[in-house]
Amino acid sequence: MANHKGKKVGGGNIAKNKKAHHEYIISEKTEAGLELQGWEVKSMRVGKINLTDAYVIIQNNQALLLGCYITPLNTASTHVICEPERPRRLLLNRREIDKLTGFVERQGFAIIALSLYWKGPWAKVEIGVGKGKKDHDKRDADKAKDWDREKSRVMKDSLR
Repeated sequence: MANHKGKKVGGGNIAKNKKAHHEYIISEKTEAGLELQGWEVKSMRVGKINLTDAYVIIQNNQALLLGCYITPLNTASTHVICEPERPRRLLLNRREIDKLTGFVERQGFAIIALSLYWKGPWAKVEIGVGKGKKDHDKRDADKAKDWDREKSRVMKDSLR
């Protein structure tokens, strides 16, 4: 693929977990690389990925992304057996894994996949550490969002 001036090669978001900010109070975010197979990269370039139920666990001093569904392409390699929901290893250094382990074990947080995007030729996943929201917290957040939307409408109309 030729790199032309002014043209972004492989940039932008692949998928976003919109449900995560509704379900969790995210306190800290970090970026991690993904260990992928060839057919997974091809499917991600087409946008055939679902992050809605994706979460991260720490197992044997490795971070694994679970619940991420990548739909295999029919045109991808025919001799490879595709596992759409296989655990995918996250590429984090020891210090980052220890920090995430501390959040989960000592403080009771959950690690959630927030978004998946291209950073140069590499696929990166943004993970967040957070606690689950209660129903009343979700209602308060919805009210605040509605109020901000209404406030921006009123301000926009008053400027006309």
